[in-house]
Amino acid sequence: MTEKLYAMRRGYTDVDPFEVIRVVNEKTMVVREMKTEILNFADLKFIPGGFSAHCANQHAQRWDIQSDPDGTEHTIRKHKNGSWRSPSGMHFTIDTEPYKFYDYNF
Repeated sequence: MTEKLYAMRRGYTDVDPFEVIRVVNEKTMVVREMKTEILNFADLKFIPGGFSAHCANQHAQRWDIQSDPDGTEHTIRKHKNGSWRSPSGMHFTIDTEPYKFYDYNF
């Protein structure tokens, strides 16, 4: 049995999860954006600073991540240097678990 794969879109410091819905070949996959909801926003500690506030414990974020049949689909390709990208230039990493991170300090 093959492990389920996920693609994480890396946007500077933010990370958004996508599920791999089809492997076309070893260099091409179709991915779909997943639903995410933060579970512990009330536990994050914001202090004055930065643009409006600084989140002192942002790495304590916990997210509920679910499949989204209506999520946006993207085709990503593996490049010669091993990186995965969409035609529009979005960068992805592949893993066996979905991951979400929102940088409140950016």
